[in-house]
Amino acid sequence: MARLILVCGPTGVGKTTYALSLSKDVGAIRFSIDPWMQTLFAKDMTSMDYTWMLERVYRCYEQIWQVSEQILALNGNVVLDLGFTTKAQRDIFSKKAEKMAITSEIHYLDASKDIRRQRVEKRNTEKDPAVYAFEVTDMMFNFMEPRFEIPDQEELKNGCKVNV
Repeated sequence: MARLILVCGPTGVGKTTYALSLSKDVGAIRFSIDPWMQTLFAKDMTSMDYTWMLERVYRCYEQIWQVSEQILALNGNVVLDLGFTTKAQRDIFSKKAEKMAITSEIHYLDASKDIRRQRVEKRNTEKDPAVYAFEVTDMMFNFMEPRFEIPDQEELKNGCKVNV
């Protein structure tokens, strides 16, 4: 049976690293939002305009879903590393999966703020192409911090919480 796994967690928790490993473990195609945003829109970004960015994130969601839907229809597995800052963002994909008779799994990653800051600094310094798409500044980290919505028990009923 096809699996759709949504990886979520706050900035710097290790979503991309986890998604890379998970996709290998379950034989899945992985989509990560950061390289899509970097490749398609970074050159056009003139400021940290959250509304401007979200509009483009949702455009990427549409394209990523079109391919994911084909993979799932062929009984393939998909891991989505798309940030999923809010429940509403996670619900978009969960509802699309339901229409295909697939139950999505939320994998919620958690780590302390201090650990996540250290990971961001390390990623910014090392620039490992497997996980680095752009520098995450302190301003970006602080901007996103209050926006993350922790999944509740209902969201996690088919998924899990992972302390990383």
